Amino acid sequence: LVGVDVALPYGQRVQALTASGIAVWDVLQSCVRPGSLDSAIQPGTRVANDFASFFNAHLAIRVVGFNGTEAEKSFKAYVLPGLQTAAAIRYVRLPSTSPAHAIGFESKLAAWRSALRRE
Repeated sequence: LVGVDVALPYGQRVQALTASGIAVWDVLQSCVRPGSLDSAIQPGTRVANDFASFFNAHLAIRVVGFNGTEAEKSFKAYVLPGLQTAAAIRYVRLPSTSPAHAIGFESKLAAWRSALRRE
């Protein structure tokens, strides 16, 4: 999205995203999930991150992109009901970056670029 070498250490990739105006934050602070599939998250174990505080600390946020369906579903179920945010925030489900999501990289990249384009 921002032309960063994916081989760089995680901290440097996060710095590059931040410098480009993009934040990365998980919807869930924690959950119990044996394995790596989102479908394996055990019921009753999801604990959401504190988005109310995050949004209050970062008033310039205009777009929230969800990395796949599970992130969006968790946000709608565990965050949105108790959230009072500015109507100016747009929420967008994006194709998962997981290799398990079987659409091509170029299609994923195009969708992410389109959704996160600054207007």
